[in-house]
Amino acid sequence: MPETAGPATEDTGRGDTGTEETWTEGTTEGTTAGVGTCRASARGTAAGGDVSGAGVSGGGAVLPRLDVPERMHGLLAAVMDLGRDLELPQVLRSIVEAAAGLTGAEYGALGVIDDRGKLSQFLPVGMADELVARIGPAPCGHGILGELIRNPSPLRLDDLARHPSSFGFPAHHPPMRTFLGAPIRIRGEVFGNIYLTEKRGGGAFDADDEAVLTALSMAAGVAVDNARLYHDSRRREHRLEALGEITRALLAGTDTDAVLRLIARRAMEVADADLAAVLLPSVPAGDLTVRVAHGDAAARVRGARLPATGSLAGLAARTRGPVVAADVRTDPRAAPLDGGASDAEGAHGPVVAVPLPVDDAPCGALRLSRRAGRPGFDATETELISGFADQAAIALELARRRAQSEELAVLHDRDRIARDLHDLAIQRLFATGMTLQSATRSIERPEAVERVARAVDDLDATIQIIRSTILQLRTPDDDRTAGPALRRRMAETVQLAAQHLGFPPALRITGPVETGVPDELAEHVLAVTAEALSNTARHARAGRAEVSLAVPDAADRLVLTVTDDGTGLGAAVPTGGLLNMRARAEQCAGTLSLETPAEGGARIVWSAPLPTD
Repeated sequence: MPETAGPATEDTGRGDTGTEETWTEGTTEGTTAGVGTCRASARGTAAGGDVSGAGVSGGGAVLPRLDVPERMHGLLAAVMDLGRDLELPQVLRSIVEAAAGLTGAEYGALGVIDDRGKLSQFLPVGMADELVARIGPAPCGHGILGELIRNPSPLRLDDLARHPSSFGFPAHHPPMRTFLGAPIRIRGEVFGNIYLTEKRGGGAFDADDEAVLTALSMAAGVAVDNARLYHDSRRREHRLEALGEITRALLAGTDTDAVLRLIARRAMEVADADLAAVLLPSVPAGDLTVRVAHGDAAARVRGARLPATGSLAGLAARTRGPVVAADVRTDPRAAPLDGGASDAEGAHGPVVAVPLPVDDAPCGALRLSRRAGRPGFDATETELISGFADQAAIALELARRRAQSEELAVLHDRDRIARDLHDLAIQRLFATGMTLQSATRSIERPEAVERVARAVDDLDATIQIIRSTILQLRTPDDDRTAGPALRRRMAETVQLAAQHLGFPPALRITGPVETGVPDELAEHVLAVTAEALSNTARHARAGRAEVSLAVPDAADRLVLTVTDDGTGLGAAVPTGGLLNMRARAEQCAGTLSLETPAEGGARIVWSAPLPTD
């Protein structure tokens, strides 16, 4: 029936097409109501056969109108019948069937009104499925249907075409003339409207019909309220069961992705959605990536990306509040899922996205959607879904803390190994080297002295390798790069050398070492610094040393200078350490020079070119 004529159609915007919107079979709570081919009738009345009190035979012939007692009996039977049902979809269908039967209406429909004043559900009776499909989409609340929404009081018309809100009928629509409608109220709020058209026998709806429909609508409000309370109670029970299952998985230390999959599945079941997805921030892009998905085309949606701006999930993550859309296909805030997911989402309409409230971290979102044509997500459902989002946030936080704990355990283990290497291995190697050097004084054969000297050089090289390993063990993985880490690691290298020198060397770093020194060159600089200070400790008998690392303003070359006030460079200086430093310079296309300052001591200058962009 058209919106101009009641429940079957509505206008499409008054002037866009010149015709009214049409209606199709509606859905309630995710269950297709199913448009029957039978004529509307009241269920369970004492009239037998047609059970209505409408005075209509099975063949469509008009029978004499029932008297008042019989009609009241039919109304009471219909009210009792409504009270027996607790499943909301069946209650809604029973209401419109009873209304049509008691008033003798050829066609009937029940429209549920959403928060925006539009029809979120539309349940017609009296038309065959094939005819409903040919008429087209369900109305959303314009025309005569909108008149009842705007003015929620009984409306009775003898001729639809004469009403100012009438716009005619769409193609394939049966003719309709008479109309009767009444609102259904629940606790003072309008839940929806009953629409009836075409009084059987060609007459008009009268005051008695209006009184019967008004009484039935009042009973319908109570029945719908009871059904909704029952439905909400069952849904909360299922939610508690689901949250209990999720909590057990969290306490058992289940894999994070497995927990997120469980959350998506149970959220979809409790909220009666068709697709659920958990989206997490991508690094460094900043958009949202579907980590897990369950439901329609989940495999195609998984791994898809949504922009942080220009998407419902991104909006929920940014505002840290729920976002609801009646139809994602037309909502200007929405964006289709990238890749193959667009096709999967094409059949979906209502969407709700709630944030994953993780403290001090970029926020993700839990996103649920339903197929187009299904009811949107109401406030109660959004609240339920938020509970699942909280569980997902807990799972992510536990995963983050587990990762931190594991990383901390690794760092503690590294510190222990570094401490053991420094306190045990290096000290013993250093003592062995000193012993061998002392022993050379008592060796007379030159070839034996040379072999011992090479062994001492090998020990020195081993000590440097161990020291480098210690530095690596004590350096977090993320900091093992040049720049700020090079400054810190130079200070650590100089500090380690102070234990063998007997005094702390001075350290001076100048120039843009934070940005201009590549990682590989930084490793060479650290190794040369340690080697030079080791030579000073073993051979120079110095009382002062200074390390300078400089990058000139031109930023084309790095210069490392190690100066001491010891015995200076002479024939007694071992060549092993110097050869290693020279080899590193050549490997970096740099140079090594040995100098004797005017005031005495020794100066080692090691330099290498810096890469240019």
